[in-house]
Amino acid sequence: MTDRPEGAGSAPRDFLESEAVGGIVLIAAAALAMIAANSPLAGAYFGMLHHETGPILASAIGPMTVHLWINDALMAVFFLLVGLEIKRELIGGQLASGERRRLPIIAAAAGMICPAILYLAVTGGAADLRSGWAIPAATDIAFAIGVLALLGSRIPPSLKLFLTTVAIVDDMGAVAIIAVFYSHGLVLLALAGAAIVAGGMAAMNRFGVIRLWPYLVGFALLWLLVLMSGVHATIAGVVTAMLIPIRASDHHGSPLHRLEHALNPWVAYAIVPLFGFANAGVSLNGSSASVLIEPLVLGIALALFVGKQIGIFGSISLAVRFGLARAPGGASWAQIYGVSLLAGIGFTMSLFIGGLAFPGAGAMMDEVKIGVLAGSILSAVTGYAVLRFAPRVTP
Repeated sequence: MTDRPEGAGSAPRDFLESEAVGGIVLIAAAALAMIAANSPLAGAYFGMLHHETGPILASAIGPMTVHLWINDALMAVFFLLVGLEIKRELIGGQLASGERRRLPIIAAAAGMICPAILYLAVTGGAADLRSGWAIPAATDIAFAIGVLALLGSRIPPSLKLFLTTVAIVDDMGAVAIIAVFYSHGLVLLALAGAAIVAGGMAAMNRFGVIRLWPYLVGFALLWLLVLMSGVHATIAGVVTAMLIPIRASDHHGSPLHRLEHALNPWVAYAIVPLFGFANAGVSLNGSSASVLIEPLVLGIALALFVGKQIGIFGSISLAVRFGLARAPGGASWAQIYGVSLLAGIGFTMSLFIGGLAFPGAGAMMDEVKIGVLAGSILSAVTGYAVLRFAPRVTP
C-alpha cells in the first residue's frame, strides 16, 4: 500500500476504516430497503426507483430512470474507485510483486470458479437460469470489512489486508466478466468514439498531464459513449482509472492518489449505500418459505455460502501445503476459515451482475435478491461466529 499526504493516516488503515463504516451504512441501507418494500411505503419506493427522468441516452435502455442513473451512472464512479485501487495495488501495493500476488490470485480465482460451478450444478444448467452463473463471483468488501470491524482487535491486520486484496482481485475478474459476457448489441460508431476518448486520455498521461479535470471530463465523455455502445457503462470507470497517472516516486502528489482519496468517502458513504437501498428491496408479500428452495434462489445462496468457502479456504490450504504460497502471518487456520466464510458476502456486485443477467425480469430479480441476501447473511453470521471464537495465535 502507499502513503497519503503528510498528516494523513496510513493508506491501509484509512481504507479499512472507511470500508468498515461504509459497510455498516450499507447494511443499514439494505435493511431500510427491505422495510420500505414490505410496508405501506412500497408503492412510493418502487415508484421512485422507476420514475422516468429522461433523456434517452441509449436506445437499448430507453428513458433514464432513477434506478438507471444509480446503476449505470453512479456505479460507474464506484468502478472508477475500484479501478484506482486495483492500479495502486498493482504498482505499489499488495499486488506489486509475484510473491505478494500469488496467494490472493489463487484464492480469488478458486473463489470465483467454485461458486459458478456450484450454481450451475444446483440450477441443473437450466437454459433460462444459465446467465446467472457469475452472480456469486465477487466479494462485497465493504460489507465484509464492516463485519470484521465488529470484531475489533481479535482479527490480525494481515487477514484484513488479505481479504481486501482477494476482493480487489475478484473485482478485476468481475469487471472482465461484465465486459465479455454482459455486453450486447454493440454500436461500433459509439465504441470507436470511446476508443478515441480513451486514446486521448492515454496521450495526456504519456505527455505528463497531471491535472485531474481533463481526465474527469474524459471520464464523462467515455461513460456516455460506452453507454451508447452497448458495453456496460460502468466499464468506463475502470478504463479511466487505468489511464489516471500515478507517480511511484511521489505518492503524495500523484493524481491517482488524490482522486482515490477524494472519491473514497463519497463511494463508501453515499454511492454504495444508495445502490444497496435501490437494489435490495424485494416485496415478500405473497411469498412463502418455499421460495428458498427455488433453483435460482438456492443456487445463488449455496454458491455464495458453500462455493466461496470451499474455493477460497480449499485453495489456500492446497497452496500452502504444496509450497506455492505462505499463509497470512499471525493468523490461525480457524481465522483463515472464518475470513473465507466472509468472502461469501457478495451483496453489491452480486446484485449488480444479477441485474445484467436477468434484465427486465422482475420476478427473477426478486429471486436473485432473496438468494443474494440469504447467502450473504448466512456467510456474514457464520463467518462472524467462527472468527469470534477462533484462537488468535497460529497453532
